[in-house]
Amino acid sequence: MTTTTEARTALGNTPGVRARPAFLLLGGVQMTLIFTLASLAVPLPRIGAAFRLDRAELILLSAAYGLTFAGLLLLGGRLADRFGGRRTLTVGLLVFGAASVAAPLAPGYETLLAARFGQGVGAALVAPAAMALLRALFPEPAAYGRAMATWGGLSVLGATAGNLLSGVIAAVSSWRGTFAVPVAVTLAALLLAPGLLPTTSPGPGRPLRQPGTSRSPDRPGTSRYPDRPGTSRYPDRPGTSRSLRRPGTGRSLDLPGALLATAGITLASYGLVLTDAHPWASAPVLVPLATGLVLLAAFGAVERRTADPLLPPDFLRDGRRALGLAAIGLTAAGTATVFVLLSLTLQQQRGWSALLTSAAFVPFAVALLGAGRLAGPLIGRYGPGRVTGAGLGTAAAGLGLLAATGFETSVPYAYGLLPGLLLLPAGGALSFAGAAVLATWGVPAHHAGLAGGVLNTAMELGPTVVFAALLTLGGDAVSLATAAALFAALAAVTVLAPLMNRATRATRAG
Repeated sequence: MTTTTEARTALGNTPGVRARPAFLLLGGVQMTLIFTLASLAVPLPRIGAAFRLDRAELILLSAAYGLTFAGLLLLGGRLADRFGGRRTLTVGLLVFGAASVAAPLAPGYETLLAARFGQGVGAALVAPAAMALLRALFPEPAAYGRAMATWGGLSVLGATAGNLLSGVIAAVSSWRGTFAVPVAVTLAALLLAPGLLPTTSPGPGRPLRQPGTSRSPDRPGTSRYPDRPGTSRYPDRPGTSRSLRRPGTGRSLDLPGALLATAGITLASYGLVLTDAHPWASAPVLVPLATGLVLLAAFGAVERRTADPLLPPDFLRDGRRALGLAAIGLTAAGTATVFVLLSLTLQQQRGWSALLTSAAFVPFAVALLGAGRLAGPLIGRYGPGRVTGAGLGTAAAGLGLLAATGFETSVPYAYGLLPGLLLLPAGGALSFAGAAVLATWGVPAHHAGLAGGVLNTAMELGPTVVFAALLTLGGDAVSLATAAALFAALAAVTVLAPLMNRATRATRAG
C-alpha cells in the first residue's frame, strides 16, 4: 500500500480532516492530561486543611490520578489499536470529563479521591488513542517524525502549566477552580473531534522512520535501515516475528495480561509513593511494592506465551526505543523533582506565597517554549539521538547548578535559581522531543496506540520510581546532584551507543 493510499484510507472516512487543526486539538488534550497530573501540587495544602487530611491521605490524593493513569495505559493502547483511535478517545474523554466535573463538586475526601481515580482511567484511554490518531493524521514517515518531535515537548509543557496556573487559580479563587481547565478542554475536544479527527486508525504499513531522508536515527542523510534477524522489514508481511504482527480482529483481548499489568504497575507505584511517609522496610511500602513486582514478573511470563499479547516481547528489545523510553522517564522525573523540591523550599524556607512561587517558574516556561520550537529543526538536521543526548547534557548542567545554589536561602533568585531554571527546561524540551522520535522508531502503524501507551507509561513511572529513590538519599541538594549525574550518564550512553554499534558492524563486515 502506497503512502498516498494510506493517507486516503486513514483520512478518507472523515470529510474535511485537516492535519494541523487536528494536531492542535490532540496536542491540547495531551497537555491537559499532564496539566491535570500536576494541578494539585500547589493547592494540596489547602485541600488538606479543608478536609482535615493527614499526610498519608494527602499522598494518596496526590498520587491517585497517576496510579490509574499509569496502570491502565498499556490496555488503553491496545484498545486504541483494536477499536480505533477516535472511538477510544471519545470514550476516554467522556470518562475523564465526568470525573473532572465530579471533582470540584466533591463534598468530602472520599468523593474527591474517587474522582481523581476516575480522571486517571479516562486519561489512560485518551493518551494512547491520541497517538494512534496522530499516526493516522501523518501517515508519511517524515511528517510523522516532525509531529512526534513537537509532541515530545507537550507533556513537560503541560506539567509546567499545571504548576504555574494551579498556584494562580488557588490564589485568586479556590482549589476547586483548577478543575475548570480539564472540563473546558474536554468539552471542546468532544465538540471538535467529529469534524477534525479521522474515524479510523491506520492499517499496517511501513515502519515509522525519522523526518528527512535518513533511515538511521544516528546517521542523518544515510539510507541504512538494519533489519532484525528473523523478521521482515514490513511487520504485516510473511516472515515477521509473531509478536509484532498486526493483531487479528477476531482474537480476544489479552485480559490476563491486562489485569496483571494494571495491578502490578498500580501496586508497585503505590508502594513507591508511600516511601514519602513510611520507611522502605515498613509493611505499608514492602507489601504493595513486592506484590506489584511479582505481578509484573507474572505479566512478563504470560506475554511470552500469549498468541496476541498486550505488550509484544519484541517491542522493547530495540535499543533505540529503550534509550528513548529511558530518556523520557528520566526527563519527566527530573522535572517533577525540581518542581516539588523547589516549590516546598520557596514556600517553607523563603516564605514565598503560592502565587509568587508559581511566578518563579515563569522563566522555566519561557525557556521550555523557546527550546521546543528549535527541537524539530534540530532533529531533522542532526538526528534524534544526538539531540536527545545534547538535551540530557544541558539538563544535567541545569540540575547541577540548582543542586549547588538553589537551596541556599542567602543566594538571590537571579544567581541561585534562575540559571538552572533556564538550562533544565531547555535541555528537557530537546530531550523529550528527540526521545519521543526514538521511542516510536520502527513502530508499525497498527501498533501506534501501543507505542502511545508505552511512551506515556514511561512518562508516568519515571517520576514515581526516580523521585522515590532520590528522596532516600537525604538532602534536597544531594537528590538533585544525583539526578544531574544520572542525566549526564544517560547523555553519554545516548551519544556513544551509535558509535559503538557502527564500530561493531564495521568489525563484523571486515
